[in-house]
Amino acid sequence: MDVNGEDGAVVGALGSGDIRTCARIISRVERGDPGIVSLLRALYRAGGCSRVVGVTGPPGAGKSSLVSQLIRVWRKRGLNVAVLAVDPSSPFSGGAVLGDRLRMAEHSCDDRVFIRSMASRGQLGGLTKAAGDALTVLDAMPWDMVVVETVGVGQNETDIIRHAEVVVLVQTPMGGDDIQAAKAGINEIGDIYVVNKGDHPEANRTCRQLRDMITLGQHLNPDSSWTPPVIKTQSLLGEGVEELADQIECRFENLRTNPEVASRRARERVRHRTAEIIRDMLDRRLRSEDGQLVETVIDSVVARESDPYALAESLLATMTSRV
Repeated sequence: MDVNGEDGAVVGALGSGDIRTCARIISRVERGDPGIVSLLRALYRAGGCSRVVGVTGPPGAGKSSLVSQLIRVWRKRGLNVAVLAVDPSSPFSGGAVLGDRLRMAEHSCDDRVFIRSMASRGQLGGLTKAAGDALTVLDAMPWDMVVVETVGVGQNETDIIRHAEVVVLVQTPMGGDDIQAAKAGINEIGDIYVVNKGDHPEANRTCRQLRDMITLGQHLNPDSSWTPPVIKTQSLLGEGVEELADQIECRFENLRTNPEVASRRARERVRHRTAEIIRDMLDRRLRSEDGQLVETVIDSVVARESDPYALAESLLATMTSRV
């Protein structure tokens, strides 16, 4: 596709690792700037070199401390690292409560590390709506590793699997009933499982339960080439983090040597991302001039002379006829 001069300059700046430009573009993404779409299209086509790791799990599992330790390990190995940390939203300003960035403050002076917090803005699934676009920006830069850390999530909030190539699921030591209750939800999305706070008396038991869960569910896993490992860590002390970094590397190598698995997962991510973009475009249209179309017929729906299904079909037909 043709790229205009201004967008081309931004693509070039990001490709050379310009962090200031990166921060400015992600700010435009968070503001929902409609004029950024052409740039995002160019950035997507220019990207695809970074390896994206998702780190997710329930609140209080120690995800931010673990990511900070992973950054330390990767930097020792000479890798450039970017982190997109989704924080809870402030109830007053709507901005990010910067807990994640504070826990990673030790890396703030390293110019080969970029950490950006984004507010969840009440979005379910553990990610903000802008996360996909922000990842497009980061993926067009020369980062070796891009980490997406979700806000604390529950059993069914699994959006991260549709954005990251490798998913690390962090759990805390818990009883058997808790593992059983969770296994049909978030516990099935991990490529690698981490039991953090490994000095807890229940840590070994939780590791065993997770391994049993993985073994029982392996026949349902479409990827028979990989058995998710379970790693015990103590993120505050850095224990087990080298092993975790090694297993992340092993999973990327596994995907490289099993291109059919990697292709299937990539296609799933593209399908999900496309659906996200469509929903966002429709939402923008509804909040602009097309929202008036709803108001003109909403009374008939309230009176049950019409119905919301017919209204939705009519509105969608009107929108698509303008494309």
